[in-house]
Amino acid sequence: MSPQDRFLQDMARIAAEEAERPAIRVKGIEALQRLVPVALRDSGQSRIVGRFLLSLYNGSAFPFALTDLRGLDSSLWDDCLAVLRLDRRPELEVHEYIENGDDIWSQLKRAWA
Repeated sequence: MSPQDRFLQDMARIAAEEAERPAIRVKGIEALQRLVPVALRDSGQSRIVGRFLLSLYNGSAFPFALTDLRGLDSSLWDDCLAVLRLDRRPELEVHEYIENGDDIWSQLKRAWA
């Protein structure tokens, strides 16, 4: 493949990703709104979801083992992946998609950090 063909292929891929972006944003924010209440509870799945959300907020300060996702129900696992897709090319910090996000993430830090 020539460099020009690779360039055109890359541009087409980027354009396709950009076309998907609005749907990724909607699905990711909806998933985040379902995950936050789970993370604020006190259960094994809450710990996993809380640690996952903290890792998106600051992965260096709050590392997360991806194998922990295996402990989630399928619907929570799907929601985590939707939020991860949202955060792949973030428009905002993850906590900024949620009303009172700073306060909520402070609660998550106290509970799961």
